[in-house]
Amino acid sequence: MGMAIEIYDENNLRDLPEAQRFSMCERIIKNDSDESKRWDAVWLIGELAENRDPEDPMFIKSADLMEWVLKNDDNGVVKHEACYQIAGRNMRSKIPALVESALNDKSILTKHEAIESLGLMRAFDAIDLIRDAEIDPSIDVRETARFVIKRLQRLQNQGEYKPAEIL
Repeated sequence: MGMAIEIYDENNLRDLPEAQRFSMCERIIKNDSDESKRWDAVWLIGELAENRDPEDPMFIKSADLMEWVLKNDDNGVVKHEACYQIAGRNMRSKIPALVESALNDKSILTKHEAIESLGLMRAFDAIDLIRDAEIDPSIDVRETARFVIKRLQRLQNQGEYKPAEIL
């Protein structure tokens, strides 16, 4: 089961072969000054990772690009979307990148979404690290950290996270 939302694809990138679509989106993500185009490209890359095995080369490339966004993009909304895609595609190898964003990003929005993504992914091993966000200067980040810790504690024995069973 995929995500129910389909974003507008004004350049018909979905019609391209996967490798070409990835390259076009990567170029936009890394070079375009328009954050709305970068956001769309992050979403379109996330679609390429959907329903793939974590060892699939396209899944790995997509996950690596999401991490690149977290480390290099200067827009909190774009980084928020990368966090969302990491959680939605269950890119578990990127949990350390989410933790780094949750604790150290300059954007409150990115911190919030990184923490929430860790909760959705049932990143139980990150609970102690998420606790560090309980003293963040932003009330929104502190509230998100407290909420996620409580939720993770409740879900601790409920099994592995599957994107189709997000709630």
